[in-house]
Amino acid sequence: MIETDRIKNWKKTRFITPEKLEVAKILLLEIQAGKDIMQAARARPMPDGGIISKAGLVAAYNEMVASGEMQADKKLLERIRMKPVRTLSGVTTVTVLTKPYPCPGKCIFCPTDVRMPKSYLPDEPGAMRALDHQFDPYTQVRSRLNALDSLGHPTDKIELLILGGTWSAYKKDYQEWFIKRCFDAMNHSSDQQEMEAADLVTAQAENENAIHRNVGLVIETRPDEITQAEIKRLRYLGVTKVQMGAQSLDDQVLQMNKRGHTAAQTKSAVDLLRAAGFKIVLHWMPNLHGATPQSDRLDFAKLWDGYCPDELKIYPNQLLANAELYEVWQRGEYLPYTTQQLIDLIVDIKPTVPRYCRINRVIRDIPSNNVVEGNKRTSLRQDVQSVLSARNQKCVCIRCREVRSANIDNQNMFYEDLVYETGSATEHFLSFNTTDDKLAGFLRLSLPADSSPATGIDELTGAALIREVHVYGQSLPVGIENTGFAQHSGLGTKLLEAASEKAIEMGYNKIAVISAIGTRKYYMDRGFERAEYYLIKKL
Repeated sequence: MIETDRIKNWKKTRFITPEKLEVAKILLLEIQAGKDIMQAARARPMPDGGIISKAGLVAAYNEMVASGEMQADKKLLERIRMKPVRTLSGVTTVTVLTKPYPCPGKCIFCPTDVRMPKSYLPDEPGAMRALDHQFDPYTQVRSRLNALDSLGHPTDKIELLILGGTWSAYKKDYQEWFIKRCFDAMNHSSDQQEMEAADLVTAQAENENAIHRNVGLVIETRPDEITQAEIKRLRYLGVTKVQMGAQSLDDQVLQMNKRGHTAAQTKSAVDLLRAAGFKIVLHWMPNLHGATPQSDRLDFAKLWDGYCPDELKIYPNQLLANAELYEVWQRGEYLPYTTQQLIDLIVDIKPTVPRYCRINRVIRDIPSNNVVEGNKRTSLRQDVQSVLSARNQKCVCIRCREVRSANIDNQNMFYEDLVYETGSATEHFLSFNTTDDKLAGFLRLSLPADSSPATGIDELTGAALIREVHVYGQSLPVGIENTGFAQHSGLGTKLLEAASEKAIEMGYNKIAVISAIGTRKYYMDRGFERAEYYLIKKL
């Protein structure tokens, strides 16, 4: 039998001894027969007295499938996998942090810790991992891939999320080295000797056929850092999505918090990123110095007037002892919202989020021991959901409608073309939805308006833009079909065809797609050709 890299990984698993493996195999058969996981585990303790971990069960499952002792059983794997929601969006996210480096911002709410990049704390989960690896990009990615693999998550399609202060402020040679080393880590399996590509372009080329393909590359920066030169730079690096801290759309609040840019600069940055095809994630912060719950409600409404982010992170301001805002609070000039005030605010605004936007977060994962006063709960999303359910209200953002692991029937889905204006473009949010309004897949088609800013990228002249194609469901290995699940039901191809038809209807003779490195071949198999920064298809 030819063993895959993944199976070799399981066979080398260090966290389960041969004795534990035998117990885990018996447990798997009992669980497969319908027994509760925890009941089965407690009834058969490990030789050392403990109970088997889910990682151990996953290791035993893969060992049994590889040896022929068990047929592959997707439902069983779903039951024993740790936190399957991590990959139910269709891709597996790997988060890494850049090294501590000066940030051009002087925001009074940002914590300062010499061990971390600006705005991060060393006891945040992702930051702790980065600190453990001394911010080395290769080992951060490799260790995360190994951990996800050991917990049964597919790692074939990776969205790489690079966090850490303001990306655009880092030196260019560091940026290029950092991303190249991330690609090096994705390009090889854990049992291969560490290898380093000669340069970024070589590493990117290798990733087109790698075992861990990069299907999205995300950085975070400031609105005042977005220029024509910067967007070209980001495309050269392979970036497809940009996170920006809008924080507020009120210039007085921005000034009081020493944000260092205006709302108009945020709008200009959003327009330029949209014209270049990027997916746009904005951070929005209620409870800033100078804001009130009512002013925050009004501020939130402004987000859907021209800014229209594709994704949004709601980060309520949290009072931290190592931020300048702490001194403002000590003087009695700032008062944090209570937990109830925050819940009431988010309950009011969340149902107003358009169907084309995804609310990724409603609270930042800062350990409560760091918060001086105000809300310390990190479960705000669940709290808000409970109140909405009690009120018979619901949010229709993308995250709340994702089909996730449910089976779908292509015959019982409806196609929707949601059109909205941003001032710089007409956006078509093309989607396939189930009869109960669950989202199975979508495509963002952007048609630049006459007022769309010039990108300085010739290949985009006169082109309609595909900014994102996403099909939902449990992330599956590349090339594996799974009948009934959205991700492998041909919806992506149908959405691309619909986008081409719409572009032709609107008078365009070519269409460009902002492709991640690992999805280039997918688009080229569907008629797109390589250009310098994008893939282009003539219509």
